[in-house]
Amino acid sequence: METHSRSLAKAISYRFFGSLSTAGLVYFFTGSAKVSVGAGILDSLVKIVLFFLHERVWQRISFGRAKAPEYEI
Repeated sequence: METHSRSLAKAISYRFFGSLSTAGLVYFFTGSAKVSVGAGILDSLVKIVLFFLHERVWQRISFGRAKAPEYEI
């Protein structure tokens, strides 16, 4: 089982690269560095929260997990 801090660290590292691509695309289409940086930051903040919540929901779902043995020797 993952801890809350591990889920948060994964969300931050994933969003860093995702936001770089978002900022790059916005800059490509608008030509504005100010708009692209703002979009990248906003994208990061919103999606970090959404990813964290997504991870926590999936922690409660047993689908696809191996079941622990009922006893140990």
